[in-house]
This record gives sequence, structure tokens and C-alpha cells, in this order.
Amino acid sequence: MSKTKAWPRKASERHPDFDVEAFLTSAGAPQRVATYPKGKVVFSQGQPSHSVMYIQKGGVKLSVLSRAGKEAVVAMLGPGDFFGEGALTGQSIRIGTATATTATTVLVIEKEAMSRLLHDQPAFSNRFISFMLARNMRIEADLVDQLFNSSEKRLARTLLLLARYTNQTGAKREIPKISQETLAEMVGTTRSRVNFFMNKFRDLGFIEYNGDIKVNSSLLTVILHD
Repeated sequence: MSKTKAWPRKASERHPDFDVEAFLTSAGAPQRVATYPKGKVVFSQGQPSHSVMYIQKGGVKLSVLSRAGKEAVVAMLGPGDFFGEGALTGQSIRIGTATATTATTVLVIEKEAMSRLLHDQPAFSNRFISFMLARNMRIEADLVDQLFNSSEKRLARTLLLLARYTNQTGAKREIPKISQETLAEMVGTTRSRVNFFMNKFRDLGFIEYNGDIKVNSSLLTVILHD
């Protein structure tokens, strides 16, 4: 089963001139704040789809379960990201499952209220559309990655994206705790292959790996090398 993923940048790196969270909390639209401990399901595949969610803090994993019972991770999201936007496109049920990857707080906005905000508030609408376009572009890049790159390159790219590299070079970035099983689901390979490449990257000095993962920008050489 194909596995795709989306890795938007931190909220502060996207539109510094428009504070989405401040707007959402002051816009007067009906909403509520929900908190989830690590591992708690936010919504499940097949449940009614009637709200859009915005991550204030923490992280969310989006996954899809096939009819054969295979699970694919399609996105790992963080603060400043929206999810559940399918409610705005006529999806009556959730097509995937959202799970908190750490203690997480989200704003829950009913789809009717979200639709009004998008219609009445151009600045917010532009910000939301920009986010969705960036996410779609990332998914397209992920599909190309799956089709043409080796599992070693896909793992290297996944680690760099998890570390949220932008234009920074020479810095080590720590990745939130993530299992090899989850990495294997993202990359589209087996846990044993992930373990092999993780040890290889560590031996080459590309990462520090002892439970926690710290990624060095030199890992880019794996992606750039033909």
C-alpha cells in the first residue's frame, strides 16, 4: 500500500504577519478546546466528519487503515497545523484516524463556523488556503519519493523532514520520540530495514541515535548522492 506524508513547517515560519491562533481564539466562532494524552485517538476512521481542528500544542499522527487491515501513516502534524479539513469538502465520515503523538491541545471548530470564517475573513482564508496548498505539494513530493527513491533515501528524507529543516545548515535538530515501526510505516519498508539504516546513519555520524534521535544536516548527503 502506498504511504504518503505531509510535513508543514512550524507555524512561526509560515506567515509571521498573521497570527492564526490569536485570530481563531478571538473571532467569536463557536469552538472548544480539547486535550488528549499521548496515544489517545482524536477521531477514528469511519466516524462522522463535522469539524476542523487546529493544533495549539503537541502533535498528531494521521493514518489510514486498508480493508486488508494494513495501516499507513499519511501525516505527522504539529503546532500551527489544521486537520480534519475533509469536513469542508462534503466528506460525511472521517477517511482516516488522528492520534495524539504526545500531550496535545487542539481547537475544535464546527464545519459551519469554519465555512463562515473562510467566507468572511480574507486574511484567514488566505492563510488556510496557503497551508492546504503547501500540504498538497508535500504529498506530491512524497509520492515521487515513494516511486523513484530507495528506502534508504526515503528514510533520510523522512528524518530531515521530521527535524523540520528549512534553510538551516550545520545544526543538529532533535526529533520527538518516534518508534521504528512508525518510521517503517512512513517510509514504506520494514522495521528491520529501518533499524539497519538507522545504525548505518549513526555510524557515519549523520545522526545521534540512542533512543532519542538528533539529526545532523550532513544527512542531506544521503539524499543528494546518486
